Amino acid sequence: MISKQWLVVLPFILGAALSWGLYVPSVHEAADSLKSNMRAFLFVGVAYFITAVVFPLLLIFVFGDPTEKPGANWGLKGTGWGILAGTLGAVGALCVIYAVTAAKAEGIPKGPLYVAPLVFAGAPIINTIATITIFSWIHKSTGATPTDPRFYLGLVLAAAGAAMVMIYKPKDGPKPVQPVPVAESTDQADASGTSITASSGDESS
Repeated sequence: MISKQWLVVLPFILGAALSWGLYVPSVHEAADSLKSNMRAFLFVGVAYFITAVVFPLLLIFVFGDPTEKPGANWGLKGTGWGILAGTLGAVGALCVIYAVTAAKAEGIPKGPLYVAPLVFAGAPIINTIATITIFSWIHKSTGATPTDPRFYLGLVLAAAGAAMVMIYKPKDGPKPVQPVPVAESTDQADASGTSITASSGDESS
Protein backbone atom coordinates (compact mmCIF):
# COMPACT_ATOMS: atom_id res chain seq x y z
CA MET A 1 0.00 0.00 0.00
CA ILE A 2 1.45 3.35 -1.04
CA SER A 3 1.55 5.93 1.74
CA LYS A 4 0.00 9.37 1.36
CA GLN A 5 3.46 10.94 1.41
CA TRP A 6 4.53 8.92 -1.63
CA LEU A 7 1.34 9.88 -3.45
CA VAL A 8 2.65 13.45 -3.33
CA VAL A 9 6.14 12.47 -4.51
CA LEU A 10 5.30 9.94 -7.24
CA PRO A 11 3.71 12.38 -9.73
CA PHE A 12 6.96 14.38 -9.82
CA ILE A 13 9.02 11.21 -10.24
CA LEU A 14 6.79 10.12 -13.12
CA GLY A 15 7.03 13.61 -14.63
CA ALA A 16 10.83 13.50 -14.54
CA ALA A 17 10.91 9.98 -16.00
CA LEU A 18 8.51 10.97 -18.78
CA SER A 19 10.38 14.18 -19.61
CA TRP A 20 13.85 12.64 -19.62
CA GLY A 21 12.62 9.53 -21.37
CA LEU A 22 11.26 11.60 -24.26
CA TYR A 23 14.17 14.06 -24.27
CA VAL A 24 16.66 11.99 -26.26
CA PRO A 25 14.37 11.09 -29.18
CA SER A 26 13.06 14.67 -29.26
CA VAL A 27 16.51 16.23 -29.45
CA HIS A 28 17.50 13.65 -32.07
CA GLU A 29 14.56 14.72 -34.23
CA ALA A 30 15.57 18.37 -33.77
CA ALA A 31 19.19 17.79 -34.81
CA ASP A 32 18.11 15.60 -37.71
CA SER A 33 15.58 18.13 -39.02
CA LEU A 34 17.79 21.19 -38.54
CA LYS A 35 20.86 19.37 -39.94
CA SER A 36 22.96 20.96 -37.20
CA ASN A 37 23.90 19.95 -33.67
CA MET A 38 24.46 23.56 -32.63
CA ARG A 39 21.05 24.69 -33.92
CA ALA A 40 19.35 21.91 -31.97
CA PHE A 41 21.37 22.83 -28.88
CA LEU A 42 20.41 26.49 -29.34
CA PHE A 43 16.71 25.69 -29.16
CA VAL A 44 17.29 23.44 -26.15
CA GLY A 45 18.83 26.52 -24.55
CA VAL A 46 15.82 28.64 -25.55
CA ALA A 47 13.56 26.13 -23.82
CA TYR A 48 15.84 26.17 -20.76
CA PHE A 49 15.69 29.97 -20.70
CA ILE A 50 11.90 30.01 -20.77
CA THR A 51 11.35 27.24 -18.23
CA ALA A 52 14.35 27.86 -15.96
CA VAL A 53 14.76 31.67 -16.10
CA VAL A 54 11.55 33.42 -17.15
CA PHE A 55 9.18 31.15 -15.22
CA PRO A 56 11.13 31.24 -11.90
CA LEU A 57 11.59 35.03 -12.14
CA LEU A 58 7.84 35.47 -12.52
CA LEU A 59 7.16 33.22 -9.55
CA ILE A 60 9.77 34.84 -7.29
CA PHE A 61 9.28 38.53 -8.04
CA VAL A 62 5.68 38.76 -9.29
CA PHE A 63 3.58 36.01 -7.73
CA GLY A 64 5.74 35.17 -4.74
CA ASP A 65 7.98 32.14 -4.35
CA PRO A 66 5.78 29.25 -3.15
CA THR A 67 8.87 27.16 -2.30
CA GLU A 68 10.63 29.78 -0.17
CA LYS A 69 11.84 28.59 3.24
CA PRO A 70 13.10 30.55 6.24
CA GLY A 71 16.55 31.93 5.53
CA ALA A 72 16.16 32.01 1.73
CA ASN A 73 19.09 33.91 0.22
CA TRP A 74 21.18 34.61 -2.88
CA GLY A 75 24.47 33.43 -1.35
CA LEU A 76 27.50 32.49 -3.41
CA LYS A 77 27.49 28.84 -2.31
CA GLY A 78 23.96 28.09 -3.46
CA THR A 79 24.35 30.24 -6.56
CA GLY A 80 27.55 28.43 -7.51
CA TRP A 81 26.00 24.99 -7.09
CA GLY A 82 22.98 26.08 -9.12
CA ILE A 83 25.17 27.33 -11.98
CA LEU A 84 27.22 24.13 -11.86
CA ALA A 85 24.05 22.02 -11.99
CA GLY A 86 22.77 24.00 -14.97
CA THR A 87 26.12 23.70 -16.74
CA LEU A 88 26.18 19.94 -16.19
CA GLY A 89 22.66 19.68 -17.58
CA ALA A 90 23.58 21.73 -20.66
CA VAL A 91 26.78 19.75 -21.27
CA GLY A 92 24.82 16.52 -20.91
CA ALA A 93 22.27 17.77 -23.42
CA LEU A 94 25.04 18.63 -25.88
CA CYS A 95 26.67 15.22 -25.41
CA VAL A 96 23.35 13.50 -26.11
CA ILE A 97 22.91 15.51 -29.31
CA TYR A 98 26.38 14.55 -30.53
CA ALA A 99 25.88 10.93 -29.48
CA VAL A 100 22.68 10.42 -31.49
CA THR A 101 23.97 12.24 -34.57
CA ALA A 102 27.33 10.43 -34.46
CA ALA A 103 25.58 7.07 -34.12
CA LYS A 104 23.57 7.84 -37.24
CA ALA A 105 26.54 9.28 -39.16
CA GLU A 106 28.68 6.22 -38.41
CA GLY A 107 25.98 3.97 -39.81
CA ILE A 108 25.42 2.06 -36.56
CA PRO A 109 22.19 0.06 -37.09
CA LYS A 110 19.51 1.71 -34.94
CA GLY A 111 22.35 3.40 -33.07
CA PRO A 112 20.38 6.46 -31.90
CA LEU A 113 17.85 4.17 -30.21
CA TYR A 114 20.50 2.84 -27.83
CA VAL A 115 21.82 6.22 -26.69
CA ALA A 116 19.09 6.84 -24.10
CA PRO A 117 19.24 3.37 -22.45
CA LEU A 118 23.01 3.63 -22.15
CA VAL A 119 22.87 7.17 -20.76
CA PHE A 120 20.20 6.33 -18.21
CA ALA A 121 21.97 3.10 -17.24
CA GLY A 122 25.25 4.92 -16.64
CA ALA A 123 23.85 8.01 -14.90
CA PRO A 124 22.57 6.22 -11.75
CA ILE A 125 25.94 4.52 -11.30
CA ILE A 126 27.81 7.83 -11.49
CA ASN A 127 25.19 9.50 -9.28
CA THR A 128 25.57 6.83 -6.61
CA ILE A 129 29.37 6.88 -6.64
CA ALA A 130 29.41 10.69 -6.47
CA THR A 131 26.88 10.70 -3.62
CA ILE A 132 28.80 8.27 -1.41
CA THR A 133 32.19 9.87 -2.11
CA ILE A 134 32.30 13.53 -3.19
CA PHE A 135 29.02 14.77 -1.72
CA SER A 136 29.37 12.66 1.40
CA TRP A 137 32.75 14.32 1.99
CA ILE A 138 31.30 17.79 1.31
CA HIS A 139 28.59 17.31 3.92
CA LYS A 140 31.05 15.52 6.23
CA SER A 141 28.58 12.74 6.95
CA THR A 142 29.34 10.93 10.19
CA GLY A 143 27.93 7.89 11.85
CA ALA A 144 26.90 6.31 8.57
CA THR A 145 25.90 2.68 8.69
CA PRO A 146 28.05 0.15 6.78
CA THR A 147 27.07 -0.15 3.14
CA ASP A 148 24.86 -3.13 2.39
CA PRO A 149 26.65 -5.56 0.00
CA ARG A 150 23.46 -5.65 -2.08
CA PHE A 151 24.12 -2.00 -2.90
CA TYR A 152 27.32 -2.95 -4.72
CA LEU A 153 25.49 -5.84 -6.37
CA GLY A 154 23.00 -3.31 -7.74
CA LEU A 155 25.84 -1.26 -9.22
CA VAL A 156 27.27 -4.36 -10.89
CA LEU A 157 23.86 -5.31 -12.31
CA ALA A 158 23.33 -1.78 -13.65
CA ALA A 159 26.72 -1.85 -15.37
CA ALA A 160 26.02 -5.34 -16.71
CA GLY A 161 22.69 -4.13 -18.09
CA ALA A 162 24.41 -1.31 -19.98
CA ALA A 163 26.96 -3.76 -21.36
CA MET A 164 24.24 -6.20 -22.45
CA VAL A 165 22.47 -3.43 -24.37
CA MET A 166 25.66 -2.87 -26.38
CA ILE A 167 26.57 -6.54 -26.87
CA TYR A 168 23.17 -8.04 -27.63
CA LYS A 169 21.48 -5.17 -29.45
CA PRO A 170 19.42 -6.34 -32.46
CA LYS A 171 21.30 -6.33 -35.74
CA ASP A 172 19.80 -5.60 -39.12
CA GLY A 173 19.77 -8.54 -41.53
CA PRO A 174 21.35 -8.39 -44.99
CA LYS A 175 19.56 -6.15 -47.42
CA PRO A 176 17.54 -8.12 -49.98
CA VAL A 177 18.89 -8.10 -53.53
CA GLN A 178 16.62 -6.18 -55.85
CA PRO A 179 15.64 -8.50 -58.75
CA VAL A 180 15.89 -7.14 -62.28
CA PRO A 181 12.43 -6.93 -63.86
CA VAL A 182 12.07 -9.76 -66.41
CA ALA A 183 10.04 -7.74 -68.89
CA GLU A 184 12.59 -4.94 -68.93
CA SER A 185 15.47 -7.38 -69.47
CA THR A 186 13.60 -9.07 -72.34
CA ASP A 187 12.84 -5.73 -73.99
CA GLN A 188 16.48 -4.70 -73.73
CA ALA A 189 17.61 -8.03 -75.22
CA ASP A 190 15.13 -7.67 -78.11
CA ALA A 191 16.29 -4.15 -78.77
CA SER A 192 19.93 -5.25 -78.78
CA GLY A 193 19.14 -8.12 -81.16
CA THR A 194 17.26 -5.83 -83.50
CA SER A 195 20.07 -3.30 -83.65
CA ILE A 196 22.66 -6.06 -84.31
CA THR A 197 20.51 -7.48 -87.12
CA ALA A 198 20.06 -4.05 -88.63
CA SER A 199 23.78 -3.38 -88.49
CA SER A 200 24.53 -6.72 -90.19
CA GLY A 201 22.03 -5.96 -92.94
CA ASP A 202 23.58 -2.58 -93.60
CA GLU A 203 27.05 -4.08 -93.89
CA SER A 204 25.79 -6.78 -96.31
CA SER A 205 24.22 -4.22 -98.58
